[in-house]
Amino acid sequence: MSGNGKQADIAVTGLAVMGANLALNMAEKGATVAIHNRSPERIDALMDAAGPLAERFIPCRTVPELMAALTPPRPVMMMVAAGAVDAAAEGLAAGMSPGDILIDGGNANFHDTRRRVEAYTARGLQYLGVGVSGGEEGARHGPSIMIGGDAEVFRRVEPIFMSIAARYDGEPCAARLGPDGAGHFVKTIHNGIEYADMQMIAEVYGVMRDGFAMTSEEMAAVFGKWNEGRLKSYLIEITADVLAAKDPETGRPMADIIEDTAGQKGTGRWSAIEAQTLGVPATVIEAAVAARGLSARRSERLAGAALFGEPDRTLDDELGSRDAAVELLGEALLAGKIAAYAQGFAVMGQASDDYGWNLPFATIAKIWRAGCIIRSVFLDDIAQAYGAAGEARNLMTVEPFAGTLQRTEASLRRLVSVAAANGIAVPALASALAYFDLSRTTLTTANLIQGQRDYFGAHGFRRTDRDGSDFHGPWAMGLSG
Repeated sequence: MSGNGKQADIAVTGLAVMGANLALNMAEKGATVAIHNRSPERIDALMDAAGPLAERFIPCRTVPELMAALTPPRPVMMMVAAGAVDAAAEGLAAGMSPGDILIDGGNANFHDTRRRVEAYTARGLQYLGVGVSGGEEGARHGPSIMIGGDAEVFRRVEPIFMSIAARYDGEPCAARLGPDGAGHFVKTIHNGIEYADMQMIAEVYGVMRDGFAMTSEEMAAVFGKWNEGRLKSYLIEITADVLAAKDPETGRPMADIIEDTAGQKGTGRWSAIEAQTLGVPATVIEAAVAARGLSARRSERLAGAALFGEPDRTLDDELGSRDAAVELLGEALLAGKIAAYAQGFAVMGQASDDYGWNLPFATIAKIWRAGCIIRSVFLDDIAQAYGAAGEARNLMTVEPFAGTLQRTEASLRRLVSVAAANGIAVPALASALAYFDLSRTTLTTANLIQGQRDYFGAHGFRRTDRDGSDFHGPWAMGLSG
């Protein structure tokens, strides 16, 4: 038993921003929380900052103290960087007993989570992979929580996770989505969609900034207006805030003095890699990841501009008047958003089949409606679409998305073509358009590719006029003698 006689409901180890805020959230919702950190200074800092909530914390400076503070089966939530999970888990497991629960609440690669579930289950311990979205604010006041692991094990901590999750119309934005790595996989795809959403917003911003020389204040007003309609979302909301902000030192628009080199922590890349591995096109996500990578190669971009020159990106009346152009940009962004979400859910659908997860797509959309970074009114429609459709289908083909695409596709097409003609890079929006066009093409050019593959590798092909899949062209006659 802990030194002060209290027993904790759960433990949190790793008290950086996310871990500390989750611990505060748990305490505020009534849980007694054992807190631990490799560097004890963070324990002291959290106790000092907790105010009245400090009485719900049991500070533990060693793993044995942490274990003594919990009632078996003992749940310990690790909030550490992906590269530190194995070391943290091993350090904890050494003091655990059969049935105790390791919970990884960081951004873990789902393959690692599946491996850890198997390894610790073989040792008699339990393991949950928990994706937490919402950043610092979400962790403190209500994140979206995506849980993977055994259903019985989840029940031990379900009341805590449900209590700390964001709420949407009274429903907690938390759910067990399937076994082993299901939760972390869904969080990965969430982040991939987030990359795509952010990139397309940035591309529309670029058209307004470079094509129409709009000021930050003017663009902030546009995004603020969009946030009152079909594009209403957290990312649109904060885009308006970012563009409206002034640098306190210079008084200039904050966005104008931020260097154009985007960072990334890996989850976007993971989502693109997994899409490729599963054989599912996620071209908008891939374009967003690539754009971030290219942004970081600033010296190369500057050298390219010096060598090839920069085009005059000013748009005159190619998109109509400014008001008409703003309306077109909003429609194009909505069309691109539909394509990006369709791709993300298609990737999850294939993973669900391949790994036997039986992912609940309507539930995923519901728990993304609040707390997470991609929360938006858009997700209500997705939840309803999957609830009506039952099984996973391409979102572009179901209502209300099919009808919306029919209304907005022309705007996306016009934007992409005008941007390309004027040297304004819109890689994610262009990828969304190409995906849409390929998705409605009855005769693609893959027949030529199959002919090429057969020519150089005798891979064979299917014919349009008979059954079978191992036909060869006349160029291969020599191979058969």
